[in-house]
Amino acid sequence: MKEITRINHLGLRVKDLNASRAFYEKLGFIFIAGPVGPEPVAIMEHPSGVNINFILNADAKCIENILMDAPKKYTGYTHVALEVTSAASALESIKELDITITGEVEFEGAKFFFIRDPDNNVIEFHQPVSN
Repeated sequence: MKEITRINHLGLRVKDLNASRAFYEKLGFIFIAGPVGPEPVAIMEHPSGVNINFILNADAKCIENILMDAPKKYTGYTHVALEVTSAASALESIKELDITITGEVEFEGAKFFFIRDPDNNVIEFHQPVSN
């Protein structure tokens, strides 16, 4: 479909706006608005243009990421991959923020590593071969 120009935002269901906001602010996201609307939703955006809508209705008792941690493999979005200019530099920044690295991979020249947010959503930092 030629009318699609880019991803507008990523919707993440979260339990605690304050915890999510503090975590994503460490990654450079800026709080824009919220909570607003019937769900309700809060919005953060990174200077690179990546926009996240936090959907503030997650069950506080849920602790696992059913798409990534359950033995049964459900369909759905499993992670977001944020492209970086340098995986090594991004990795050092994440370590300085005292955020746990959950995996590191180098594959055919591409470098990437993974972290989890307060709700166990997976975030990949990805340096393509061309960088």
